[in-house]
Amino acid sequence: MTTRLLSTERRAIAGLAGLYATRMLGLFMVLPVLALHADDLVGATPLLIGLALGVYGLTQAMLQIPFGLLSDRIGRKAVIAGGLGLFALGSVVAAEASTIGGVILGRCLQGSGAVAGAIMALLADQTREEIRTAAMATIGLSIGIAFAVAMVLGPLIAASFGLDGVFWFTAGMALLSLLVLWRLVPAAPRRARHRDVGLDRGQLRDTLTRGDLLRLDFSIFALHLILMAAFVAVPFRLLDTGIEAAQHGWVYLGVMVLAFVGMVPLVIVAEKRRRMRATFIGAVASMAVVLGLLGEWGQQRWVLIGLLWVFFVAFNLLEATLPSMISKLAPAGAKGTAMGVYSTSQFLGAFLGGVLGGALAQGFGYDAVFLGCAVLALLWLAVIWKMPAPRHLSSEVVALDASHHGDALDTLMARFADVAGVEDVLVVPEERVAYLKVDRQRLDAEALARVVGTRRDHEGA
Repeated sequence: MTTRLLSTERRAIAGLAGLYATRMLGLFMVLPVLALHADDLVGATPLLIGLALGVYGLTQAMLQIPFGLLSDRIGRKAVIAGGLGLFALGSVVAAEASTIGGVILGRCLQGSGAVAGAIMALLADQTREEIRTAAMATIGLSIGIAFAVAMVLGPLIAASFGLDGVFWFTAGMALLSLLVLWRLVPAAPRRARHRDVGLDRGQLRDTLTRGDLLRLDFSIFALHLILMAAFVAVPFRLLDTGIEAAQHGWVYLGVMVLAFVGMVPLVIVAEKRRRMRATFIGAVASMAVVLGLLGEWGQQRWVLIGLLWVFFVAFNLLEATLPSMISKLAPAGAKGTAMGVYSTSQFLGAFLGGVLGGALAQGFGYDAVFLGCAVLALLWLAVIWKMPAPRHLSSEVVALDASHHGDALDTLMARFADVAGVEDVLVVPEERVAYLKVDRQRLDAEALARVVGTRRDHEGA
């Protein structure tokens, strides 16, 4: 029996997933088109084009935590609205720009709307503990869909309306998102921060000294660095094979659909058959090989399309499984802190990827971009090679009722720990919440329900 969503939860999940996806759609839509359409921009060079591609990551990384803390003080919706306003302003600035410097400024402003943390916190405010993980998974799914749509939609809009049309489209989507925020997403009462989504300063040092988590932080850093750097060169490689810019969107559509089909069975193998480590290492190794081949033998049309398919199978697989691995490895109650460091690493990777990809293209040509990415992928492979297989643990957030107080809280952690399948426990009295890490194959759900004093279903990560 599953927990049914309340109407307010359904509205919150739908609205916030849409907001998150819209932001990422706008940030990613320029990825396949900016390098091709920058010729009309005064002062454009490969280095500055790469900077324009990735600079949003710098402002995202700098402002994620401050915006999250600000949302605790003045309210989630106000901060999200302000971030969407900055995103819309940046889109307008980039659309009106006639120089590459203007586009870079616009992308900085787009990235400064760093409201991911505030959106996740509002989602936590709006949902019960037992359905929160499923709600956050919906957000994650919306990001993946937004990326795939952006790869297709960006070239199609640019072919008809130019690069400025892409930015005007994202500005319009941001304004539409403001309407969704105020009309669809319910207002939420201000609550205590949630450790499963927020950053806990007391846990930050422990998170930064965990070798297994640092490997995953480096992984998402390298993944997005490679993505941004590669797309300084990929559009030109498509042109070299005789595929006109107006047709790039259809190429990406076919590649992305087939990549999704190829990714799904690998995710099932990784998660259901518990082959996470082998799948992870295989994906990174495949990416290293593909990038090397793109640099040397990517001039033939069908070879190039095949290589891009393998690249996106590996990319989508890693993008889907890395957050799951973070969730499995993070200590109980530290998932929010671990994800905060992880997200910051992702945005820094995007920033450096644009800059380094542009620098390699300007100094040594587009082949050097792919080869440089291949070298980074080999370094990444060396970093994770001795990483032990992650234990397949799920996060469980359990609400405590009024009966769990005083001396009872002193013994509650021990009672949770005695339940078969519960591997780690953090009880937070002031939040009236217990954070658990559980092995679902061994979990004694009846014993856990007796400890909590309820038989409601729990939703795991």
